[in-house]
Amino acid sequence: MTDRQTWSVPWKDLRLIFLFCLFLYFFILSIQLLGVSFKLFGKGFADNLIRTTSSPFTGLFIGILATSLTQSSSTTTSIVVGLVASGVLSLHNAIPIVMGANIGTTITSIIVSLGHINRKLEFQRAFAASLVHDNFNLLSVMILFPLNLWTNYLERMSTYVSGLVKSSGGMTFGSPLKMVTAPVASAIAELFHNNGLITLIFAMFFLFLSLRYMVVYMKALIMDRAGTAFDQIFFKTPYHALFFGMMLTALIQSSSVTTSLMIPLAGAGLITLEKLAPYTMGTNVGTTITAFLAAFATGNPVAVSVAVAHLFFNVSGLALFWWVRWIPIKTAEWIARLTTINRIYAVIYVLLLFFLIPLSLVFFMN
Repeated sequence: MTDRQTWSVPWKDLRLIFLFCLFLYFFILSIQLLGVSFKLFGKGFADNLIRTTSSPFTGLFIGILATSLTQSSSTTTSIVVGLVASGVLSLHNAIPIVMGANIGTTITSIIVSLGHINRKLEFQRAFAASLVHDNFNLLSVMILFPLNLWTNYLERMSTYVSGLVKSSGGMTFGSPLKMVTAPVASAIAELFHNNGLITLIFAMFFLFLSLRYMVVYMKALIMDRAGTAFDQIFFKTPYHALFFGMMLTALIQSSSVTTSLMIPLAGAGLITLEKLAPYTMGTNVGTTITAFLAAFATGNPVAVSVAVAHLFFNVSGLALFWWVRWIPIKTAEWIARLTTINRIYAVIYVLLLFFLIPLSLVFFMN
């Protein structure tokens, strides 16, 4: 009897770990599938949008819209790097698009937070967590975009550094997550005859289902231990969190995924916004590796300048808000509290910020 009791706990934990990992895979797959669905009816549109950039202001909103449509700042910056390398787009007009991409990429974690919408307190925490990254990027753009217009510092610095780096031979690095999810996501899309809308609906269903059971098994498995583990390892200090976010995103090559992974933890109350803020700042820096890899593959110094400008922009935002992280945190908490009055406000926020306002301004400015 004693032996059974001794072994029952480990076997139970192993079962919970397996189920959690299974739904974690489904969760990551759903995010990949979400990107595939948007690309099915958005990538060509995004590509054409970027090509029609006529001013820095237009470029900024095109960056937001194009990234919201493709669900990936990596896709947007890679397109930009390719267009700059081919001479279709100038470095001057490329930089605002990269800034806009930083805002657009936060839509994925906000959509993930909507998976908690039926549980009021959990949703408030999850939505606030997704907004920390969004507000940080918004505030960074609000300050650095006009500063760059006046001083052109990003273009000057990136041109100087890329001149030192010069060109590099073809350099590639595959995202390990994409290796295990991309083929399955493509197969599912083909199953639906590459219909973007049906694939999107399936992706959203898969996302909410996986989120629900991830939280269930997470609570059963690590509710009593996760706080200590995160405190002592990944989030022991703000610098630990910053480095963890930076390295994880550089490895996975998707800030959308790495920030979205933390939303269920925040919703379950396992991680605070104060710990999450430096982590999201780190993901901003880590995600720039994709642009560098794309630029090095072209061997074009001007294309490398785009990647360097992306890095300098994110490092500038980090320097601005590192000591005043409470600003995006408090703003996120305030907006999240408003959504508890009526949760439809969260949906309206997404539609306005990522689609209606950018689309209207791009149309008006052109």
